[in-house]
Amino acid sequence: MAIEIERVVLITGAASGVGAATARALAAPGTALLLHTRRNREGLDDVAEAARQAGSEVATAMADLAQGEAPEALVTAACEHFGRLDQIVSNAGYADKRRFGEVDAAALRESLASITEAFFGLVTAALPQLEASSWGRVVAVSSFVAHSIGVNDTIFPVSAAAKSGLESLAKTLAFQLARSGTTVNCVSPGFTQKDPGAHAAVSGDGWQRAADAAPMGTLVLPTDVAAAIAFFLGKGAEHITGQILHVDAGLGLV
Repeated sequence: MAIEIERVVLITGAASGVGAATARALAAPGTALLLHTRRNREGLDDVAEAARQAGSEVATAMADLAQGEAPEALVTAACEHFGRLDQIVSNAGYADKRRFGEVDAAALRESLASITEAFFGLVTAALPQLEASSWGRVVAVSSFVAHSIGVNDTIFPVSAAAKSGLESLAKTLAFQLARSGTTVNCVSPGFTQKDPGAHAAVSGDGWQRAADAAPMGTLVLPTDVAAAIAFFLGKGAEHITGQILHVDAGLGLV
């Protein structure tokens, strides 16, 4: 007997890190997942198989969200595979710690396109689906760089701009969708442990300095962030919208 799909969730950047942890946290009978990555096909396939083993129906897609109609194409793919789209986790992105004078305007445009504009494209394309859903949720994965400046004498100018814009879009969308019952929230991680071989703005002993910078003296785990995302996506968070939850080991306190 086929299990009824209760929700369809699109997760961007799902091949590793927070996106992969979120897919694993959500995977269950009744939850269908469209998992996205830009280029890590092997990692995406591994995450998809784990989600299927947990009982989810799963489809995958590869796209560069900074390019043209890619966000809309992902929404279309979800609807073609599963008939609808209920929830979006906008997680894809990267950190750029180059300072003013080192980073150029092209990098700023790329960061905005990959993070801020990609979110805008996804939610705009999905608007009819979100408004019609009985379990509509959007979670945008932001970053401490939008709030904490100069941690360990490191700044992230273009990443901070993109993540700050992301949060502003999420809050205004939360207001627009409030009457429909769809919620929109942000999760803002601190320094987060990366998968081996994954892109990271910090390297070497910088990871220990990053852990030491937080009052709790530790890095955030992808599973910590995934748990916060899963909470916002869950039934118990139906009256929480327009919020930013900091999962940062206390980094925002300093």
